[in-house]
Amino acid sequence: MVVFIRTVLVVVILAALGGGLFLIQDIENRLPQRSYNAFLTSLENDTIAEVHIQGQTVTYTDIYDKQYQTFAPSIDDLIPQLLARDITIKGEPDRKSPFWNLLYLGLPVLLIFIAWYSVIKKQQGDEDESARFAQEKIIKKKKGQKMVTFRDVAGLPEAKDELLEIVDFLQNPKKFSRLGAIIPKGILFQGPPGTGKTLLARAIAGEAGVPFYSISGSDFVEMFVGVGASRVRDLFREAKKNTPCIIFIDEIDAVGGHRGAGGSTGGGQDERGQTLNALLVEMDGFGTDEQIIVLAATNRPDILDPALSRPGRFDRQINILPPDVKGRLKIIEVHSRRITMAPNVELDKIAHATPGFTGAELASLVNEAAIVAARLGKKAVGLIDFEVAKDRIIMGVERKGLVLGEIDRKTMAYHEAGHAIVTKFLPEADPVHKITIIPRGRALGQTQQLPKTDRHSYSKLYLLNRITTLMGGRAAEEIGLNLQTTGAEDDFQQAVELASRMVCRWGMDPILGPISYSKGDQGFLGEQGGHGVYSEQTTQTIDQEVKKIIDDCYKEARDVLEKEKDFLHYLAEMLLTNETLDAEEMEIVYSCTLTKRKKKQEENSAYCDTGGDSTLLEASDQSDNAKQSTFL
Repeated sequence: MVVFIRTVLVVVILAALGGGLFLIQDIENRLPQRSYNAFLTSLENDTIAEVHIQGQTVTYTDIYDKQYQTFAPSIDDLIPQLLARDITIKGEPDRKSPFWNLLYLGLPVLLIFIAWYSVIKKQQGDEDESARFAQEKIIKKKKGQKMVTFRDVAGLPEAKDELLEIVDFLQNPKKFSRLGAIIPKGILFQGPPGTGKTLLARAIAGEAGVPFYSISGSDFVEMFVGVGASRVRDLFREAKKNTPCIIFIDEIDAVGGHRGAGGSTGGGQDERGQTLNALLVEMDGFGTDEQIIVLAATNRPDILDPALSRPGRFDRQINILPPDVKGRLKIIEVHSRRITMAPNVELDKIAHATPGFTGAELASLVNEAAIVAARLGKKAVGLIDFEVAKDRIIMGVERKGLVLGEIDRKTMAYHEAGHAIVTKFLPEADPVHKITIIPRGRALGQTQQLPKTDRHSYSKLYLLNRITTLMGGRAAEEIGLNLQTTGAEDDFQQAVELASRMVCRWGMDPILGPISYSKGDQGFLGEQGGHGVYSEQTTQTIDQEVKKIIDDCYKEARDVLEKEKDFLHYLAEMLLTNETLDAEEMEIVYSCTLTKRKKKQEENSAYCDTGGDSTLLEASDQSDNAKQSTFL
């Protein structure tokens, strides 16, 4: 109705404008009028200099340069008289009627009005379409359809136990209401990506057998202001028609960011702020008998607005973390149901070999192993296929088209051999699992370490050994090849990051002591909040202590490699030959190194006993070399 009234007003104003312009033009173009008799009299007196004929309208100019206008009954009778007196005659077609003049003048105005009206209608249509789009974004799964259940979710025993009461409430609400208990309105799943937050939400709906409304936080925010809040209201309005039900908002941080810290600047007046306010109001408007559970998931709980987590809204937070070894085993068992496994595959070994893997990564591991086996034409997936799949996930795709020169290959062999040897001789370091100089992903080589057990906290010795291992690559380049390359860039970055955290966050420096030196929390999109809590002098001390840790670890790495220099050369040679060595093969190389080292010591002792005659020793050395080649 408002749009119609505005349209009528615009039409009236434009019409008045056009009519006024037409009248002004008509007044400006009007000339003095004379009778036809007066015109003939002037013609007889030869006082007319020029005649302009337009239809039956005659405009003439006299000898005094004055213009007049008259109406001629018959132009055909007038023209011979004008020609006889040698008067200049000009002619034009008949002038258009006032109606056509008004039409020509009003046509541009009419086109402007049509364009304006089209824009208004398009805006109104876009808003209506946005309202319909809110309905289309809702994923609704009704009772009776096949859904995910807790049987499809593994590795999250604590979270499943926590959520069983939610399922029980949706199935038996009277069990709680008769005692006056009120189920939490909102549950927030928070944890790293790929840990199963969305899967767990769908499993709750599947177990309860109720309608499930799912929408992403980014779907609320669109170009038009107010659309997000409208979608929130539409979502909850439809959910209230189908109680009991579950509403799931994935990636809620897209719309629920901290107001005033980048998430919703402007005091809640922008689109995100309005949408967040609408969500908070809808959650507050729940009745205790509506039986609506709101689930949300995020991997950035630190940027959420505090209003979301207060009691009565998302007052229950469940942390979904990467699974431990038992959880990984159960997840692998769930995903391996759909593939054909070889009888010799031990899933517990795969679980132990994948520390830190999330549920999504384990699902990808099983799928990649099946793809590898299918590519090779196997009838079942074997353990070697899982190993290949794990290398692809951790290190990336093998870059078979990359051709490395001999210098680069030799440098990479010494670099990775340095990492492996330093790791072997350090206490509390994770043991070496595999060494390779085959380029994968962005790396030209890699030394994989496999922890014996899952670690949830790290000792100072472990962290120092980790930095020493990182320094082993550069130290090996200098000891074995007497050069420095750019291959240690990533090692240095990781080492500095670890040393900085030891000093500034974990209180592991004897000079600075057990204090956390923080520069304040980072807000949304990396905005700095707060200020430094230490002086410039402390900053210099931090830099000095970080450098001291790096220097000490580098010195220790060099000492280890200098002591095992023959092992370094031998292991690098084996890497150049085989390109990939596992932990068992590395131990064989070390055993051979010890054998050669012992033999050399015996030869040196025998050389001294023979008084310097080395003829017999050369034959013995050739025989030993032949034996070692056959062994390897």
